[in-house]
Amino acid sequence: MNNSEQTVTNSEIFNVPNKISAARLVLAVVFFILLPLNFYWAGLVVFVIAAGTDWVDGWYARKYDMVTKLGRVLDPFCDKILICGAYILLAVEMEADFPWYGKIAGWMAVVVVGRELLVTVLRSMIEGAGGDFSAKMAGKLKMGFQCVAVGACLVGLALLSPEGESLPMWLEITIVGSVWLSVISTVHSGLLYVKAAGAYLK
Repeated sequence: MNNSEQTVTNSEIFNVPNKISAARLVLAVVFFILLPLNFYWAGLVVFVIAAGTDWVDGWYARKYDMVTKLGRVLDPFCDKILICGAYILLAVEMEADFPWYGKIAGWMAVVVVGRELLVTVLRSMIEGAGGDFSAKMAGKLKMGFQCVAVGACLVGLALLSPEGESLPMWLEITIVGSVWLSVISTVHSGLLYVKAAGAYLK
C-alpha cells in the first residue's frame, strides 16, 4: 500500500465523526467513575456533553459525507454503553431513597439493556445480509426520553436531602414522567425493530 492509499484509509477510519464517537466512550467511562463517588452534578455535566456528541457526530458525518462502516458500528455502540451503564448505575444509586414509581429500578435497567442487545443482534443479521437497518424515529425518541430521565434522576440525587426532605414537586413529576416514558418508548421501539426485521427476513 502506497502513502496516498494509507492516507485515504486513515482519513476514512479516523475521521472527525468517529473521533467524536470515541470521545463519547471516554466521557462515558468518566461518568461511570463519578456516579459511585456521589459527584452527581459533575456526572450530569459529563452526561449532557456525552449525549450531545451523539447528535454532533451524526450531523457532521451526514453533512460532510463522512459516513463509514466503522462509524455505523462505533456510534450506536457508544450510545448503548452510555445509556445502559447509566441505567444500571442509577438503579443502584436510587434503590434506597426513592419511591418505586419515581426512580430507575433494576428491572428497568434490564429492559433497556435487553432491548439494546436485541436490536444489536437484529442489526447485525440484517446488515450482514446487505439490508438497511438504520435508526428509526421511534429509536431517536426513545434515546431522547432516556437522556431526559437520566438527567432528571441525576438532579434528584444531587438535591436529595440527608434529612429526608421531599424533592421539589416539578422535579418529582419530571422524574416520574420521563422514567416511565423512557421505559414505554424503549419497549415500543424494540417491538418496531422486531417487526421491521421480521418483514425483511420474509
